[in-house]
Amino acid sequence: MQVEMVIKGLMVDPVTNMPIIILRDRDGDRVLPIWVGVFEANAIALQIENISTSRPMTHDLLRNVLRDLNAEVQRVVVSDLKDNTFYALIYVTVGGEVMAIDARPSDAIALALRTQAPIYVEERVIDHAKTIDFAPEKADSERLQRWLESLDPEELGKYKM
Repeated sequence: MQVEMVIKGLMVDPVTNMPIIILRDRDGDRVLPIWVGVFEANAIALQIENISTSRPMTHDLLRNVLRDLNAEVQRVVVSDLKDNTFYALIYVTVGGEVMAIDARPSDAIALALRTQAPIYVEERVIDHAKTIDFAPEKADSERLQRWLESLDPEELGKYKM
């Protein structure tokens, strides 16, 4: 089963100093942090903040190519989690047929923002992510887990990159 999610915000992991995309289900019951690279987070942050660049970024280019080919992004799905790595699919309709395109979640999310496509996460990914040890040290992992659990949902939107 897929759960529709929205971007609650971007923040920096206090342990690894890596950016995290915070996804939240529409009811606010579940939160999924996805660690991403700095450049990927920047592409998402620019779109969230409605900042335009003088030249198209890669995700803008992809949106433009899809539009010019009369293709439409239907949805993106964070579809799997293997060895601490998230996987995603971009569902595109081309000529009346739906195609699933393999993508990094950060790229899929950046494209979803630009095309106003919904973002989904497989429920098993949300459930499995709760047990993942993202930090290299067990103590750091436990500290990060406690920190994530203590976050006030209202605080998530105030962190900027």
